[in-house]
Amino acid sequence: MPEIPELQHISQVLTARLAGRPITNVDIQKPIVIRLPREDFEAGLLGAEILAVRRSGKFLLLETDRDSVMAVNPMLNGRFQWIDGPDGKRKAHARTCFTLKFQSDEGELGIRYIDERYLGKVYLVDAEDLDQVPVLNEQGPDALDPALDEDAFLTRLKRYRGQVKNALVNARFIAGIGNAYSDEILFQAGIHPFTKISSLDQERRIRLYAAMHETLNWAAGISAVEIGNRIDRKPRDFLNVHRKGGQPCPRCDHTISEVSPNRRVTSFCRTCQPD
Repeated sequence: MPEIPELQHISQVLTARLAGRPITNVDIQKPIVIRLPREDFEAGLLGAEILAVRRSGKFLLLETDRDSVMAVNPMLNGRFQWIDGPDGKRKAHARTCFTLKFQSDEGELGIRYIDERYLGKVYLVDAEDLDQVPVLNEQGPDALDPALDEDAFLTRLKRYRGQVKNALVNARFIAGIGNAYSDEILFQAGIHPFTKISSLDQERRIRLYAAMHETLNWAAGISAVEIGNRIDRKPRDFLNVHRKGGQPCPRCDHTISEVSPNRRVTSFCRTCQPD
């Protein structure tokens, strides 16, 4: 699942290459991911000009000059890919859901939206109705929202019970963090993922907030370099613990543990993150 570090960079790349370009063609191959009638989606986008692409939590929001927004929730496997990418022309992907082509100085520029499981959801709404998009309208503040300062974070954390990892991946608590980066944040904070929030003292709560910013900013810098213009990539090899079960911990050299409660892989170091 793409999270803040990848989506932050992808939104910037899409803005740089698509802003100011009108959409010249809309081709829907698998309408299952589009949450409105095919005709309305095509008519709403054809001829529209992309103004900017921004991120909100795990959503990509493509703003147009028609005061409308294409809101993309990629879920587990959704991603965009250049039709004519930096590595040359690519063959059509079997899991392509729709393609958009844009007018550019060099000719036609195109992107396709791919989803291996067709779990993603794509909406096209008036900008004033963005708060009606499911999930987007229920999510809490973005993890990197400047307004979410330490005090605001600690206040929100008081409302939640249960395990700390469950809170981090709960978009209603904080938006933009998923399974991979919740593991990394908790490793940075030295907190066991199954620790009850009620058992966290003030010092560890503050450490959790700091670790969230440190981890996401660290990963965003690396992701930007590794992704470059390849917006379909999701680099994760550089992570410290996530999906590294059985490997030595980069901090203490003990073996990283990996468990899968509720089918969600959780990776952590029992030495650096004591229960």
